[in-house]
Amino acid sequence: MAPKHHPTPLSGGDRKALGKELGKARAMTTILAEQSTAARAKGEALIEQADRLLCESWNERMWANGEPVDPSPAIDQAINGGYPWVEIQCSRCKTRRDVDLAILPHASTTFVHDLAGRLRCNKCAKAGRRPLATLLQLVRRPRPAVSET
Repeated sequence: MAPKHHPTPLSGGDRKALGKELGKARAMTTILAEQSTAARAKGEALIEQADRLLCESWNERMWANGEPVDPSPAIDQAINGGYPWVEIQCSRCKTRRDVDLAILPHASTTFVHDLAGRLRCNKCAKAGRRPLATLLQLVRRPRPAVSET
């Protein structure tokens, strides 16, 4: 975008006043840009905190009720809130594992409780069965892998 053209006034006093006003306007753009950046950072921090609290609330309701509670946080909200993993349990063999939400193909509006019908047990799948998995909770980091000996 081309800079705006301000015709130069003929009188010296008017030229001096125009120069002052242009200087003030240029300084104000810097101040407003800094305020915008600070407000955006504060807003993003508040959104992250809200997403974290939503995930913690959902985990508590899951623990109290023991079933996929609707509404749940969206997958993107869970990731933004610091809960990028969901712990599941096979309904047949009771094996627990953690699923990384970030690698699942999903729309930005997909809710965590909608995953209950899509997640399956890998251990039972090798045996030719595909039982549904039960959602347990959202977690911050995966549990250490247990070696099968």
